[in-house]
Amino acid sequence: MNLIGVDVDSVWLVCRISRRGVVQPIVKFANTAVGHRKFIVWATRRGQSARVCLEATGVYSQAFALELSRAPDLEVMVANPKAIHQFGQATLARGKTDAMDADVMLEYLVRMPFKAWQPPSDEVLEIQALSRRLLQLTTERTREKNRLHAAQRRGSIGRVIAHDIALNVRHLERRLESLRTETLTLIRAVPELAHGYQRIVSATGFGPHTAIKLIGELMALPADMLAAQWVAHAGLDPRPRESGTSLHKPRRISKAGNRYLREALYMPALVAIKNDPNVKGFYDKLIAAGKKPMQAIVAVMRKLLLAIWGMLKNDQNWNGEKFYRLPKTA
Repeated sequence: MNLIGVDVDSVWLVCRISRRGVVQPIVKFANTAVGHRKFIVWATRRGQSARVCLEATGVYSQAFALELSRAPDLEVMVANPKAIHQFGQATLARGKTDAMDADVMLEYLVRMPFKAWQPPSDEVLEIQALSRRLLQLTTERTREKNRLHAAQRRGSIGRVIAHDIALNVRHLERRLESLRTETLTLIRAVPELAHGYQRIVSATGFGPHTAIKLIGELMALPADMLAAQWVAHAGLDPRPRESGTSLHKPRRISKAGNRYLREALYMPALVAIKNDPNVKGFYDKLIAAGKKPMQAIVAVMRKLLLAIWGMLKNDQNWNGEKFYRLPKTA
């Protein structure tokens, strides 16, 4: 079996292959549909099977990984970029070039347990793309509103600019509403997604907009992932920073994961702290224990994600008592 490490960027696939234990020179293919097909022919030449390791680089790697997953004689592992980076440090990789990155991924494939990537369904991938586009448009609308406020403060000087910005804000709002409607239609057309959506919106603080974001990200994950793996994927796992007797710093979240999940959980955590007595009780307990407000909010985000995992796995709606049981009053 051939083993291949691939460094993926917006233009090139930089590949290092080991054929029957012999490492071959670097080969490059265009990161296009044609380049993907040429890579598959090259990787499986003479009827050989192959295993490929690449790191998750968003839209640059996703189309390539999907094409590989459809090839009959190929297996693909999509590794966390942080894991590849730390593996390279552990193996004393000297420098950083595309060829060196391909070497690191080939070595990672040789030494580490192989875990085949399970591609999400086309519906989930489309919903994920739509939810991320909604985030982009929401961010742009916020920026335009800030510009509108600044233009209005300039009085008559900023009148024309303010009018133009106001038109664009209304245009963005129409586009957002249209995309949300389209996304909800897609979710409701797939029973599993529609069911998960209803479970999520049953939780305090999770409205339709947030549920769309979470469905797009969570349903793209492998079905066998554990709750702790969801937390790590979101980059909400606390990381100890201790060494010997001199270094004992407070734990901080790793942030080595999906930023879209973290963004989707932040506002619901604030709303739930304000409106759900069980969530507020958990938050107040952390504050009383000496945690800073932001640390407590992040802890609520992490616990909410764990709660959603349990709700989806056990097919249950939100239950605040399972999130945190309030102490009994006398």
